[in-house]
Amino acid sequence: MVVVMSPDATTADVDAIVTKVQSTGGEAFVSRGVERTIIGLIGDVEQFRGLNLRAMRGVEDVHRISDPYKLVSRQHHPARSTVYVGDRRVPIGPDTFTFIAGPCAVESAQQTIEAATMAAAAGATLLRGKAFTPRTSPYSFPGLGIDALKILAQARDSTGLPVVTEVVDVAHLDVVLEYADLLQIGSRDMTNVALLQAVGAAGKPVLLKRGIQSTVEEWLMAAEYVAQRGNLDIVLCERGIRTFEQSTRNTLDISAVPVVQAASHLPVIVDPSHATGRRDLVVPLARAAMAAGADGVVVDVHPDPEQALYDGAQSLAGTELRALASAVRQLPALLGRAAAAPTVTPR
Repeated sequence: MVVVMSPDATTADVDAIVTKVQSTGGEAFVSRGVERTIIGLIGDVEQFRGLNLRAMRGVEDVHRISDPYKLVSRQHHPARSTVYVGDRRVPIGPDTFTFIAGPCAVESAQQTIEAATMAAAAGATLLRGKAFTPRTSPYSFPGLGIDALKILAQARDSTGLPVVTEVVDVAHLDVVLEYADLLQIGSRDMTNVALLQAVGAAGKPVLLKRGIQSTVEEWLMAAEYVAQRGNLDIVLCERGIRTFEQSTRNTLDISAVPVVQAASHLPVIVDPSHATGRRDLVVPLARAAMAAGADGVVVDVHPDPEQALYDGAQSLAGTELRALASAVRQLPALLGRAAAAPTVTPR
C-alpha cells in the first residue's frame, strides 16, 4: 500500500502517518520526490485500511499497489516523473531529451577536459566519466579513483556540465558525493542491495543501469530499493542484456523503453555505447532510442579513441559525434520533445 501526500503536506503530516502505521506493527518508508512525498507501507493491509489514512491531514490519496515495486510503479503515479540534476537543474524526463556524454573512464586531465569540451559542443548537457571502473578483467585499467573525481570537477568548471560518475562501493560513497551531481550504479552492481540502499539515502539523483542478466521486473525492484530509502529521483538506463548473439557485446533491448515507461513513472534512457561495444552502431541505436521514446542517451566520447585505455572501440569523435549531435538536435523535436542545440560545431 502507498500513501501519496499532497504537495503542501508538512513534515509533521508525514511523521503522523509514519507513527500511526508503526503503531500497528507496520513499516513506513518515506520517499521524497521533486513534487511530492510518497510513503510505502509494509504490513497487514487490512489493518492499514482500518486506520482511515485518507482522512489524515496532508494525505492526497491511498493506493493498494499490486505491482511488487510499490514506489516506482505507475499505479499510484500515472504521470511520468522528471529528475533534475545539478545546480543547473538539467531535466531528464518525458518533455525533454537529455544527451549525456563523456569518456568511459577518466585517464588524465587533458583527455577528460577535451572530451567534455567535445561533448558540450555536440549538445550534451551532462558529463559522464568513471573514476572507479570495475572491469571484467583484473588486468584492465582500474580508474584513477579520487584523482579522477577532482579532474571531473575541473571539467565541470570548464564546461558547466554537471557530472555523472559511478559508485562501486559503499566505502567510496562519501567522497563521490563531494564531486558528483548524478550517482551512477553500474550494471554489475544493480543487485548490490547495500549499495542501492546507501545511494537511496544519500540525497542525490541516481542513474541505475540494468544488469546484463536482469529482467525488467528485477531492474525495477532494484530501483525500489533506492526509492525505499527516501529517494525517488531515479533515472533508469537500458544498456544491453546478455543473449546468445555475439555480433555485439550485448543485445540492446530497445523494447524495454516503452515496457518500463508503461510500468514505472521513472525516466528511462539508453546507453548504446556499452550495449554494442561498436562505434559504428552507436548513432543508429541512439536514433532508435529516440524513436522508441527514450528520455535520453548516454554515450562515450574520447578525443583520440584509438589511444583510449579502455572502450575506445565504442567511443565517438569526429564524424560519428557530428552525426549524433545532428540527430539529438533534430529528432526529439519531431517527437514533441525539447533538446538543447549545440552552440559550437563539434570537431
